[in-house]
Amino acid sequence: MLSSISITLICLSLATPASPAPTSSFALRPRQLHSFPTYDDIFSCPAASWPPVSIGDLLTPQLPDHELQKILAEIDPARIEAIIASLASFGTRHTLSSQTDPVRGVGAARDWIAEQMRSFAAASEGQMEVTVPSYVQPPDGDRILFPVRISDVVATLRGSVDPDRHYVVSGHYDTRCSDPNDFECDAPGADDDASGVAVSMELARIMATRRPAATIVFAAVAGEEQALYGSQYLARSYKNASVNVQGMFTNDIIGSSTADDGTKDPYTVRLFAQGSPTTESAAMARVRATIGGENDSAARELARFVVGVAENNYTQMNIAVVYHYAHQHQNTRVEKGKQYGDLIDFVDFEYIARVGRVNGAALWSLANAPASPRNVTVNTTLLSNNSQFQWLASNESLLAGYEILWRPTDAPFWTHAMPLGKVKTATIGLSKDNVIFGIRAVGRNGYGSPASFPFPG
Repeated sequence: MLSSISITLICLSLATPASPAPTSSFALRPRQLHSFPTYDDIFSCPAASWPPVSIGDLLTPQLPDHELQKILAEIDPARIEAIIASLASFGTRHTLSSQTDPVRGVGAARDWIAEQMRSFAAASEGQMEVTVPSYVQPPDGDRILFPVRISDVVATLRGSVDPDRHYVVSGHYDTRCSDPNDFECDAPGADDDASGVAVSMELARIMATRRPAATIVFAAVAGEEQALYGSQYLARSYKNASVNVQGMFTNDIIGSSTADDGTKDPYTVRLFAQGSPTTESAAMARVRATIGGENDSAARELARFVVGVAENNYTQMNIAVVYHYAHQHQNTRVEKGKQYGDLIDFVDFEYIARVGRVNGAALWSLANAPASPRNVTVNTTLLSNNSQFQWLASNESLLAGYEILWRPTDAPFWTHAMPLGKVKTATIGLSKDNVIFGIRAVGRNGYGSPASFPFPG
């Protein structure tokens, strides 16, 4: 499971094609770190083992089609505000607070979220199912003082073509004060993390009446402030049931566009992506380090995908870095004239709506693209200036073919693409020693998958 909209992006090499901008106040930020290289730029190294070749095309972002444009346009800041106001009204949503009080505590919040999700599911013609999976967490000697039930609220929109492939979006609905074990103080948690829950709920409302090809899960998890208990339980449940989760976004503290120092950046969201997976075997980690694949984990490939489909005039967001740490994990109080506490007053609903559009663009694009290629390998025994790849063939109906992507070794994002057709092997006239490669699937609708990084094989 990924943590926080969890996936750090640096900068994109791609020039975005012109598209109608809903407002004139947003502008895509120029990507400063790495402009498009020419072939001479890439292949001018004196030790290069091949002549410059003109193959492939410059990679351009995947802009939203008509259906996705309608989805993004339906994300409503007023509805997001209403969700956050309702969640804040429960006084506290601390994991150890009351589970039976109908108006105050984590139980009242859980029941309200579930009721709202069920109302969305009612319009889905049976395609969305809402569950409240739970377990009893015993005392842990730290932040769980007594046995407590941890409950997640999960709305699952079943895919119409490839329902076994899942993508998950979540926020956590529990809250805390300065003392993580004080479960009686007011802890409205407007930013941390009613903002993230609001995105899950608003996307569930909008997508419930639609038919994504793969399954999308909209979750509100509990126990985050105590030790990520709810999200761990959800991940464990999926693993035990062998659910094929291809990607997850966790939106945490996405409600403010203003930093502690007063700096405002309402058109940028930061996205964190893990590097080398901590779950990787020691042998695979050694191979990854040997071939320089630390920057090509599945999470990093997912992050590149998000930038390619969600940084545009339709989301009105740049995907980079924003700092905002002022109000969460604080008792509600005024001290020396400064208001503390995670109050709704400090939340920017228009900003959350734009973050929601980033999530919506990414989820819909993932769910309607083919799955990423599996078991992609590069032939490292081939002593040639060409590079040879193979992968498992797929018979999924969405698939039109494959593309090979590449980028200079010092570039953070893919810069070039070349179509390969519906094949399971490919040889390209570029050396594997001088650029980074990836293989992605492309659907009949033009949607591309996240790339798969090739390992030696």
